[in-house]
Amino acid sequence: MAKGKGTKDQPWNLKTPPGTSEFTTYRDETSTPAALVVQVGKTQLKYDLRCLDDLQKMLKSRGDWMPLGSADEQKPAAEGTVEAWGRSPKNPVGGWYGLKKGLRGRFAMYVPPVMEELKLAEVEHLPKNNRMRAL
Repeated sequence: MAKGKGTKDQPWNLKTPPGTSEFTTYRDETSTPAALVVQVGKTQLKYDLRCLDDLQKMLKSRGDWMPLGSADEQKPAAEGTVEAWGRSPKNPVGGWYGLKKGLRGRFAMYVPPVMEELKLAEVEHLPKNNRMRAL
């Protein structure tokens, strides 16, 4: 369990699924839309906060493990991965959950650990090719 409360003053301190990088994250319900703010070193990424509920619903309906497939915005996401779903025109927001152009990718690197922290999902922690499923 990570320290913190998921607020700006007390963010969660989490690790990426392979455990190679640390980041902090918190909910910013004052922004429009409400955002999940991820701080990785000096880089700040933001994802539409509804991604947590939407991803859990999709994973529950799938009923099985799904590969993460994290990729930068400039790189294509592998079909059938959490990353591809996080930018698909067929997801509930009709495209990218990432809110900062140029930094909209890496959805599958930073959102799954938050879902694990909130006990919404189980995430593998292997050196690569990790998967997740809804709890």
